[in-house]
Amino acid sequence: MLRHSGRHSAPQPPRGRRDPRRLRLLALAGVVAVVVALPLTVASAGQVGDAGRAAGPAAPRGDAKSLPDTARRSPLLLGLGLATATRCGPELTSPDGIEAQTCVLTQGEDTWARTYYRNATGESLDSLLSLMGPGGRTVQMRCVTGADDEPATCETPREHSRGVPDAYTAVTEFAAHGGQGALLLRSGSNS
Repeated sequence: MLRHSGRHSAPQPPRGRRDPRRLRLLALAGVVAVVVALPLTVASAGQVGDAGRAAGPAAPRGDAKSLPDTARRSPLLLGLGLATATRCGPELTSPDGIEAQTCVLTQGEDTWARTYYRNATGESLDSLLSLMGPGGRTVQMRCVTGADDEPATCETPREHSRGVPDAYTAVTEFAAHGGQGALLLRSGSNS
């Protein structure tokens, strides 16, 4: 005698064949996984072309101090498909515990400056990153470095390139917080 449990079971596919509902479910789960993982992968990978450059004093875990960008770009397409040319100065370390390397970056028609730093002084510092270009044009970015001894970056806004990449130089200066302290380190993009 067959008992009816009140549950309805779906008919099983013939032996040796896969259930099409299960395949659709697996495909849907795969699409969801890609949709969730893609933004995380892009965010952690950094900008296109950054992987081949010389790393700063320590590999930064992310760009601290927001990176300004012109409004004409879509944030979803930022840097896709364009190589980034990077010209960096030497890695420098001050006796006070600041490590820094400053670079000029060019991508497509844009140029900007970036400094990689690590502040092991135990105090918050001020830094001024300057990008000097052709015709005496200078772009500056002030950054307050945290006292957390973590690798970080500071960038100037991107601007339309005026001339060849070699016409640009970047310099970062680190000083005690509040602007009253002595210069602790100066790092430049030239060798």
